[in-house]
Amino acid sequence: MNWLSRNAAARLSGAVAAVGLVLTAASPAAAQSAIRDTEIEGIIQEWTDPVLTAMGLEPSEVEILLINENDLNAFATRGRIMGVNTGLILKTRSANELLGVLAHEAGHIKNRHTLRDGAQGAGMQPMLMTMALGALAIAAGAPDAGAVLLGNSQYFGTLSALRYMTHQEGEADNTGARALQNAGESGRGLVTFFENFRSQEVFSDQRRYPYFRSHPLSSARIENLRRFVSEQSNYNHQDSPERIAEHALILAKIHAFMDAPNQTLRDYPESDTSLPARYARAIALYRDGQTDKALAVVEVFLTEQPENPYFWELKGQILFEEGRPAEAIGAHQRSVELKPDAPLLRINLAHALLETRDPAKLDEAVNQLKRATALEHDNTMGWRLLSQAYASQNKEGEARLASAEMYFAMGAERQATQFALRARDMLAPGTAEWTRAMDIVFASGATQDDIDDVDRRNSRRDRGGVIPAAG
Repeated sequence: MNWLSRNAAARLSGAVAAVGLVLTAASPAAAQSAIRDTEIEGIIQEWTDPVLTAMGLEPSEVEILLINENDLNAFATRGRIMGVNTGLILKTRSANELLGVLAHEAGHIKNRHTLRDGAQGAGMQPMLMTMALGALAIAAGAPDAGAVLLGNSQYFGTLSALRYMTHQEGEADNTGARALQNAGESGRGLVTFFENFRSQEVFSDQRRYPYFRSHPLSSARIENLRRFVSEQSNYNHQDSPERIAEHALILAKIHAFMDAPNQTLRDYPESDTSLPARYARAIALYRDGQTDKALAVVEVFLTEQPENPYFWELKGQILFEEGRPAEAIGAHQRSVELKPDAPLLRINLAHALLETRDPAKLDEAVNQLKRATALEHDNTMGWRLLSQAYASQNKEGEARLASAEMYFAMGAERQATQFALRARDMLAPGTAEWTRAMDIVFASGATQDDIDDVDRRNSRRDRGGVIPAAG
């Protein structure tokens, strides 16, 4: 499991807010806690692709992010991005519940529900009016009253936006349930999840907004959805044993990586001999520094399932983080052989190759990173390591171009332009790399005048001239 390595943080921080089950904004801080796990992502993709297709969405254009947050939340935002908190995943009691939540969020995307549209306008006007009244009160010599109004401005804006979004939530419910039916799935999990969510006492009555006390989420909305899905032919469809096992594995893996190791070992005791439990214990042991015990468990896994790329990945990760990158290479190579279309596995291999500090391994590291970034062009970790690898080969132009790609993927246009222009000056004009550097410059918003200005400044610097400060 890896921390955020794509440009999701930049894209989410650029979004004004998100529409979700708990109706909370997707903040940059939340985006920064996004995590990656090829195995979990693959399972979720396998579940959701038929539902997205049934909804009329192209699965390859929808990105599902795992957010490392304990809060029960999921969201959809512009750019066809869906996010689901690990806290929510751990609250689901079945694969069908998790799939139902994802179908609901996809329904927001299908119906183009974002707070940048009408919901934002619905909440913004009363908020701005209340803020204006607060400012006037302060100017008129009533600072206490003004402070109250300013403090409540977001409250009034939120209430107005939530009223607008009640209709959106119902639309997303129906769109998601209809797509589940058309994909041969049951919508019952979405209903049971909402019922479970209704029972959660997140706020006391004193702290809860009045709107939440009468919000149809916990009454009329759930009953309307129940009637809708109970009439569908797939309502009684049950999760397959394989899907039940996959859901248990997802929960075990999240617990093992996110909880304290001793907590995981208590929750998954030796008496539980299921694969998810043993998987969780292996991860907990390695995170607890009990490397030999963890490796022994993984070796048993590999005896049972020698063609499982994720067991090889775990072995490589344990060895790498134990400071044994040379030993990790073989395990990571095997994981790539078994799943060559997984960019994160290639990045793991390249990272191990680089950490050996062996110049003879640099070419292979570069090859793996180039293939990984070709598969996932916005993978910032891949670009960062590729820049490091090129620098180790004294290919300064290529190294700066890889840094430009990293910043471009992050949405840091200023830094992307700076590194791309440096790369341009070190690369042979007309080559594919030189052309790509210029593409980044222009795609980042720089004009030809900006480029000419940089060139003039660099020329004067080279001649030892005095450079005026930028205005």
